[in-house]
Amino acid sequence: MSEPANSPTFHGEGGTLFGIHLKNLLLIIVTLGIYSFWAKTNVRQYLYGQTAVGGDRFGYHGTGGELLKGWLKAMGIVIVGFILMAVLSALVHPIVGVIALYALGIFVFFPLAMLGSRRYRLSRTSWRGIRFSFRGEFKELVGVFVPGVLLTVCSLGLYYPFFHANVRRYFVNETRFGTGAFSFTGEGRDLFARHLSLYLLVPLTLGIYWFWHAAFRHRYYWQHTGFGKTRFSSTLQGGDLLVFSLVNGLLVVITLGIAYPWVQARTQSFMCERIGVGDLAAFDSALQDAQRSNATGEGLADAFDVDLVGADFFGL
Repeated sequence: MSEPANSPTFHGEGGTLFGIHLKNLLLIIVTLGIYSFWAKTNVRQYLYGQTAVGGDRFGYHGTGGELLKGWLKAMGIVIVGFILMAVLSALVHPIVGVIALYALGIFVFFPLAMLGSRRYRLSRTSWRGIRFSFRGEFKELVGVFVPGVLLTVCSLGLYYPFFHANVRRYFVNETRFGTGAFSFTGEGRDLFARHLSLYLLVPLTLGIYWFWHAAFRHRYYWQHTGFGKTRFSSTLQGGDLLVFSLVNGLLVVITLGIAYPWVQARTQSFMCERIGVGDLAAFDSALQDAQRSNATGEGLADAFDVDLVGADFFGL
């Protein structure tokens, strides 16, 4: 398979990642888990630093200390939520307290984690010495997220492609590279027919069809993403994704997890080879416009196991 024009390249190796993970594991054990924040940063710095577009590598500038502080603040927010649940349970009814906690988690904490994590990670990411940033506000995301969740539930999932595309548009359109803005022109209606096919083909194929659907959506999203006059592309195919995922799963299972660093390196390389970037000249006019951000949202993302914000290059 030929690579797209200006395809990103990954120069890292699983063996080097294994050494990083091994060192991280030992220090996490010695520090009773505290080093996990620095461990995460070490892996990100390697993966970003080994990924390049047009010969220029990305940089990750976050620190473990920032992640630790963010996690502590996030835990404070979560504790407040549990206190609110306890108060409502005592004053009104236990069910009211539980409902309030779930509502707070789904409609406040979860979108806050998505937004905060993306803002933090992009603010710590650079390419050609220029920082990325995210300019979206919480109330704007809530305006997309809350109606989207409710409509998806009420429609028994039929509204999901519209919801997913709207969230994608919000995150991409609010993403910046220096002074330049990214854009997304995709529409949920273009994904609706494919989404309907999931209800029939996923059960009939024992879930295998999902890989073709995921590949189609990946291609569609990248083909409708731009930066100025530059357009992106994707050549990801369902069959490739299925085989790749199966091999990764087997590697992890057969080696009892030891091969995970190699899986990370394979995944980064696999995605790089299938993403295309148009004319890189569009990025030349971008000027530095770094934004300040803390890691509280990243801490919430860890608390709620949120890793879908697409804060790196592949999730723009």
